[in-house]
Amino acid sequence: MTADMGPAPSDPGGAEAWRSFGVRLRQWRRRAGLTQAQVGARVGYDHTAISKLEHGSRRTTLPLARRLDDLLTAGGDLLAACEAAEAREAAAATGGAGGAPHPADTPARRGPLPGEPAGGALLAMLPPGTELPAGLPAYGLVCPAHGRDGCVVPPLTDVVELHAAFCALGPDTSSHPALDTETVHALTALLAVCLRADEERAWPGATAVVERTLHAMLRWMALPAAPYQRQLAPLAAEYAQSAGCLRLLWGRNGTAMAWLDRSLLWSAMAGHVGTEVAALSDMSTLARLEGDGPSALAYGGAIRQAAAGRPWAGAMSDLYQARGHAVRGDAPQTLRHIDRARSQLDRVEERDETEAPWLSVASVRLRVESGAAGALRDLAAATGDRRFALRAVVAAGTALGLLPAGMHSARMLFLARMADAHACAGDLPAAQAVAGPVLDTTEVTPSTLLGQELRGLHGRLAARGGGRSETDDFVRRLAAVVR
Repeated sequence: MTADMGPAPSDPGGAEAWRSFGVRLRQWRRRAGLTQAQVGARVGYDHTAISKLEHGSRRTTLPLARRLDDLLTAGGDLLAACEAAEAREAAAATGGAGGAPHPADTPARRGPLPGEPAGGALLAMLPPGTELPAGLPAYGLVCPAHGRDGCVVPPLTDVVELHAAFCALGPDTSSHPALDTETVHALTALLAVCLRADEERAWPGATAVVERTLHAMLRWMALPAAPYQRQLAPLAAEYAQSAGCLRLLWGRNGTAMAWLDRSLLWSAMAGHVGTEVAALSDMSTLARLEGDGPSALAYGGAIRQAAAGRPWAGAMSDLYQARGHAVRGDAPQTLRHIDRARSQLDRVEERDETEAPWLSVASVRLRVESGAAGALRDLAAATGDRRFALRAVVAAGTALGLLPAGMHSARMLFLARMADAHACAGDLPAAQAVAGPVLDTTEVTPSTLLGQELRGLHGRLAARGGGRSETDDFVRRLAAVVR
């Protein structure tokens, strides 16, 4: 059977489009546990033909894409990827932006995503005493419909009703309500509430609310009418990045990466550079936590490519590259990137918040100094050089001084980092004094980002503090929360 196999792409733009399809095909085939030969036999080809499809050297047709989609239970993803490849190839043939995908041509769905949390009334899922912001922008979030011009948020009772109607869209999308601006206001305000509550109270329920809304967004984004994708893409990207960040903070790294990958797709669809940079930053952190230094560096470098010419993004890019080099013990590269990140701070302007509204929650300088503290601490741990540890203590102190009031979770994380830097410098009493309030005021879960910071501190105190009764007692306290 050869009728469904198209010819080789005739130009670079078309070839790139079909390579993207091939990547998706390979991912689904591996997920299904099948070889190229097994897939080929079941759709009427030999393994070399499937190999050509996966490498993008041959086109496919929609009938073949549909059979592959059914075989690999891709849920329409391969069919959508095939349609997107055809559209991108057509755009390239007409000279459109070098074959770059138009937002409406980008598939709204990709691979499987985390399961939808159990339902329930939104009001019961929110923390007691929840108050909505009076208007938007709020907590670094702007309304996609009004931007920084601002808009009024509906009352909480209306938000609950609008959210319920939005989430009620079922698999049968033949009849669906309109997506009005009041709903967009409500969903934006709800995300701001979740992020603020998690930051101020370390509220685990934020993840459930965000992900439940995200699954509804997936259903809306899959509707055939392009306006829904265009209307929702900016907010969907924010929700997906927030879900990834929340999962990261609570130590669910695999799920975090799945949501962050989706955030990249939707932020590109929406043309929102700020959300793309935020997602790439979190992806770099995830790779570093998983011990994948090369990927951490690659994601850090991609930040600069995604936002070329923006000093704020350049500072973020250098910061995450510094952290990637630090865990490898590469002092020259770590220090070079920290210096480069700091050198770009004077070029950051207030108007940068238009592209990255989350900068208004905490300044670029705060992010650079907290990241520099982490990089210098990691470098001290990798090299044993206490000079780097002392510099980490200074950077952590600067970050704490810049931290706005009310950001409890960030403050505990910075204190743990400073305590660990003291331990790397050999000052065990100072480490214990700084970390004490963290254990006294915060419930620590071993898998969380804070738990991982304290696990490193526990290891260094245990290695250096043997025989000192006060230190031994504190080490036992640490052990009880990080193991």
